[in-house]
Amino acid sequence: MTEAQTAPRLGSGRAPVFATPALVALLEAAAVACVEERIGAGQETLGIHIDVEHIAATPVGLKVTASAELVERDGRKLVFDVTARDERELIGRGRHTRIIVDSARFRAKLQAKGEN
Repeated sequence: MTEAQTAPRLGSGRAPVFATPALVALLEAAAVACVEERIGAGQETLGIHIDVEHIAATPVGLKVTASAELVERDGRKLVFDVTARDERELIGRGRHTRIIVDSARFRAKLQAKGEN
């Protein structure tokens, strides 16, 4: 974990610890990696909900890792149990929901929204 991932740098507090926004990003990345190879060509996933407990502080210098397990699939909706650990202990856990979208169609809608 680096200084760039601390709460003061990310605007989530003053304590020089691993920031909750950095934790959320790491957990989302773990969920993406969990299914990236299993979704179809031309598809991607988008995060739509996350419920996370940040249960322990991590000082600068300790390595932080995250894992995700796909626990439910309902059509395009994917639900993951996610956890994060530093070198000493469990630091976060929760549930994350993503949906599978057609990349080209999603990007076209995004572009059209930006033009209006």
